Amino acid sequence: MAIHDDHSRRLFVDADLAEGRAVAANEMQANYLLRVLRLGDGDRLLIFNGRDGEWQAEIRGAAKRGCNLVPLAQTRSQTIGPDIHYLFAPLKRSRLDYMVQKAVELGVARLMPVLTRHTVAERVNLERMRANVIEAAEQCGVLRLPEIGEPAKLETVLAAWNERRRLIFCDEAASIADPVLALTPLRGGPVALLIGPEGGFDPQERALLLSQSYVTAISLGPRIMRADTAAVAALALVNATIGDWR
Repeated sequence: MAIHDDHSRRLFVDADLAEGRAVAANEMQANYLLRVLRLGDGDRLLIFNGRDGEWQAEIRGAAKRGCNLVPLAQTRSQTIGPDIHYLFAPLKRSRLDYMVQKAVELGVARLMPVLTRHTVAERVNLERMRANVIEAAEQCGVLRLPEIGEPAKLETVLAAWNERRRLIFCDEAASIADPVLALTPLRGGPVALLIGPEGGFDPQERALLLSQSYVTAISLGPRIMRADTAAVAALALVNATIGDWR
């Protein structure tokens, strides 16, 4: 985990950040800072936008309707992070929230819901996903916010796939039992990880995945995991083997 100030409050903002350039807090942010936290003029916090690094900022012009955040100095420069895309079959609300938050903490660059034949929750609230992305980044010192892709059917995703990016999917019947051994040859290039639905992939979907030259199947061991647990386990394996934990 990157070393960062975990005692100061952090806030995500959309605006570009530069020394001395005031950023107007939106209504929700101003309410949180001024009424919930009871901060005021001269109090400081950390702000970031996912592009310009992290900055120490000072609250100025606090009033009933809002306040400004003035960047004083950059505390951390922007980091790129591992080039890992995370594709997943949507889950029900609270478990999807958890999975998205953990994926952000584990440093993915892109989140994309993929609809499969056994997907239970086919409707995805992208605004809620983004809110969870921001919350996880604020709480855990993450500087990069992953992009969020529109939901698409598995067949559509594979038809448009860029074969330069290796696709890893978790398969109970993977031919190589050791996931580290299966992942090691993929070092040095962009990758994506695909986690299927609770009921697993349909046999035709599995056959379609295995027929693609850019696909690598990995095992997550002898125990059956829920999809949100599998996401954390698989992303940890990928980061440790071919990501930025080495």
